[in-house]
Amino acid sequence: MLNVFLADDHEVLRAGLSALIDARPGMRVVGQAGTGHETFAGLALQPVDVLVLDLSLPDTNGVDMVRRLRAAYPTLAIVVLTMYPEDQLALALVRSGAAAYLNKGRSSSEVLRAIERVGAGQPYLTDTLSDLALDPAADRAALPHTRLSAREFQMFALLTAGKTISEAGHDMDISPSTASSFVAKIKRKLGVDSVGEIVHYAHRVGLLS
Repeated sequence: MLNVFLADDHEVLRAGLSALIDARPGMRVVGQAGTGHETFAGLALQPVDVLVLDLSLPDTNGVDMVRRLRAAYPTLAIVVLTMYPEDQLALALVRSGAAAYLNKGRSSSEVLRAIERVGAGQPYLTDTLSDLALDPAADRAALPHTRLSAREFQMFALLTAGKTISEAGHDMDISPSTASSFVAKIKRKLGVDSVGEIVHYAHRVGLLS
């Protein structure tokens, strides 16, 4: 039996997805949460095989949360189910440890297939993500933040969540000089000159509301 946990701040969406999962042979929903704090608390209560995670939980930066979850639960398979288009965040999230990334416009049957696939220990790539992963030209044409390394992207996520460079470096367990080096690389790749412009970039491309 595949144990699934749902983390999304929309109760109606959780209820609908929970009903679909519980009706599917071989899987069941063992917990639900509407915030990042509730997600970590709920995961600690029982064994979970697959976490279906929305990136827009109200008390956390969902992008950085993927990194934190991978560190805390190395065997947990994470399916990111979000409103953000796959060509904006998917590659970076998969590189950071997500087993699948789906936009909420995907069909319920595809979401269920993705849960089953990652629950069996295999990654799930949508057609859009497969094209991005296999086509270097498409990756080069993507938005600049998609070309950040996993660790650069973690720093980017922390800065856009309001952390200072020092605070972000502490959270990532890196030295101040390494943190500054990451920020310099992020600025260069995004074509900006300050942390404020990094945050402005995130707003401009729709990564922050």
